[in-house]
Amino acid sequence: MRPHQLRRALSIAGSALVFTLVGTIPAAAVEPDPPAPVSDTLAALLSTVAGTDRVTVLVHGTDIATAGEAVRAAGLTAITGFRRIGVVAAGGTADQVRSVRAEPGVTYVENNDPLRLHAGPGTTATRSLQARETLVGADGAPLDGRGVGVAVIDTGVDPGHPAFRGADGSSRVVANLKSLCTQGTDTGCIVRVPNTVDTDTLSVGGHGTHVTGIAAGGDHRLADGDRVGGSAPGSRIVSISTGAALLVLGTDAALNWVLEHHEAPCGAGVPARECPPIKVVNNSYGPSGGGEFDPNSATVKLQRALAAEGVVTVWANGNDGGDGSRNSSNPPGQDPTPGILAVASYNDQGIGTRDGTVSAFSSRGAADRPHSWPDISAPGENIVSACRPYLVICATGLEFGNGPGPLDIGTYNVLSGTSMAAPQITGIVAQLFQARPEATPAEIEHVLKSTAYKYADGAPYRQVGAYTSSVDKGTGLVDAQAAAVRFGASPA
Repeated sequence: MRPHQLRRALSIAGSALVFTLVGTIPAAAVEPDPPAPVSDTLAALLSTVAGTDRVTVLVHGTDIATAGEAVRAAGLTAITGFRRIGVVAAGGTADQVRSVRAEPGVTYVENNDPLRLHAGPGTTATRSLQARETLVGADGAPLDGRGVGVAVIDTGVDPGHPAFRGADGSSRVVANLKSLCTQGTDTGCIVRVPNTVDTDTLSVGGHGTHVTGIAAGGDHRLADGDRVGGSAPGSRIVSISTGAALLVLGTDAALNWVLEHHEAPCGAGVPARECPPIKVVNNSYGPSGGGEFDPNSATVKLQRALAAEGVVTVWANGNDGGDGSRNSSNPPGQDPTPGILAVASYNDQGIGTRDGTVSAFSSRGAADRPHSWPDISAPGENIVSACRPYLVICATGLEFGNGPGPLDIGTYNVLSGTSMAAPQITGIVAQLFQARPEATPAEIEHVLKSTAYKYADGAPYRQVGAYTSSVDKGTGLVDAQAAAVRFGASPA
């Protein structure tokens, strides 16, 4: 589930100082700064496109004003800005992008990379259900994530789905947002829409509703008797729809919105009992094929700022498999910052076993680089969750289940992917924050890793820092019950 580049100052002493006051400095005496570095994908793009081809980039500056001035000076058109990390997204020609690298105060320029959802066609293996039924949090209530806000950045959500109806019939989606961060626009980028709007259907998605149901869907019995529900059905949901065609600008804008609004996601004046602060954000997407960690990216700057403010960030590790010979893990999930978690997919074989297997599709890191390994595993294979049958992604499951009501025909389906594993961790993080509201992201990560169940399948565990971990499954299978007890949750 970074350094600023400082511009060099000219140092002049003695009689040279007098010269600068009464004359001019010869051009040869002033050495221009090198252009700001660029991401690998932008470098590859600029090596192939014509100077007049249109490009969208994220321009990093020493602060937001500096980045904005650089964008204007280069002739680029600003799209939106991330004030807290000094980044302005902008569009223009390739030549203008080359030009902005030389502007004062620009520290880095990255491409608006395409992303993909980590899914393809509520288990008991995590012991999340056991924790809900046998433990209570610091508030004395069943350990179901209540009092915690969960943000899901994805294709959107169907707030009217039975998975998200509260006991009083209202939706537990308390904030519903949509990204308008498309190339060439000049908008607020992330806008609120009514909590009744089905943003998943608007984006022709389905993935987001399924993921949200795994993290925070309510408990129900389907028509065939199967029990379904998320890890934290008592939590409140903040959905940020980036659409089905994901680009890093849209997802970064969503992370930036969480950074700026996590303390009061429904706005000032709305009590926390109705709309609690966001404590964890789920990201079930990433670049195709994984890749190397980029500490200079806006994504990493944003998630590190979130961790510093008490918010855990959870990533699906990717669906590119591998054998450890190369790194196929999701790049931002490789961040060593405590409180940023990358999740591998585990197969509980449909029976909730805790001695199953690593999913073949689950991305592996590079065997010789432990920093690229996933942090932990959670069930991600053949997971039943909320899904409308008429949405493209949902229709790929082909195992429709009828919901609890007479009109809930085909409202649940089975999908697989690390996209499904990550939100199980996201919901468990909400449970842990209910058990210990004052916990830090670092403490959340530590208790999850130190209590993980060491299932034997796959690569061997090796000592990596304070934990034993592995290239394919990280520290093992998450154990919500053990983690919550370690965190001080009391018996019900």
